[in-house]
Amino acid sequence: MTQKNKIVFLVFSFLCLCNLIAFLIAFDLSKESGFEVIFFDVGQGDAALIKTGEGHYIVIDGGPDSSIIEKLSLEIPFWQKEIDLIVLTHPHYDHMNGLIDVLNKYEVKNVMWTGVVDTTASYRSWLDLIEESRVVIAQAGQRVRGDTFYIDILYPFDSLEGESFKDLNKTSIISRLVFSDKSFIFTGDAYKAEEEMLIGMFNLKSDVLSVGHHGGKTSTSEEFLKQVMPSYAVISAGRGNSYGHPHSETLELLENYGIKVLRTDVDGDIKFK
Repeated sequence: MTQKNKIVFLVFSFLCLCNLIAFLIAFDLSKESGFEVIFFDVGQGDAALIKTGEGHYIVIDGGPDSSIIEKLSLEIPFWQKEIDLIVLTHPHYDHMNGLIDVLNKYEVKNVMWTGVVDTTASYRSWLDLIEESRVVIAQAGQRVRGDTFYIDILYPFDSLEGESFKDLNKTSIISRLVFSDKSFIFTGDAYKAEEEMLIGMFNLKSDVLSVGHHGGKTSTSEEFLKQVMPSYAVISAGRGNSYGHPHSETLELLENYGIKVLRTDVDGDIKFK
């Protein structure tokens, strides 16, 4: 091959590569025109991603380990280095540890959590990493607003910043996402007592319920379920976990109300579009 032919070949190859990248970008941007909520299969833990019509990314909990990074890489374009908001419902490892990896990989603009105190090494890493973000302490009455959606914080009722609790599950953020005529409730590991505090205070009716505490029998009271009345219930649990999640009592209750149950331990990643 002559020098001239080599130059022509390189120019042609470069143009082909540019065209391919342009096609991939156009394809990914076209996907962002919709609204998606994805519940990731991260084993025995909770992790969800909200992709908004404006191209924003919101992560609610991160699961127990770094597996969320691979999940996010399949949903967020490789050139996108920012996440608009992380919500940590409560600082138990099966909700928090994966977020530490997210904070290390992405530029996280905003963090929302309760500010409760814990003593683990993971918790200390979390505190160090969120210093680079704008931090908001979650409290009922707050609203995260976008052009096409909003997220209302329903619980906790008061600021818990700096407080210690024997059982952090009781401090879980409960929130409700509304997009157009569709709605989702995220409950973290909140117990029945916390769920029932919301009855009569907020509009709880939602199309999708993220079932509390991985489907354990300590969450999802019948009174709460009557108020939410979802079409779908999503249970995030690990295969063959030692906790017996989801509990047969919870599954029976959901079945009795004709609610379609989707499980990460059975169905893998669950995506609503």
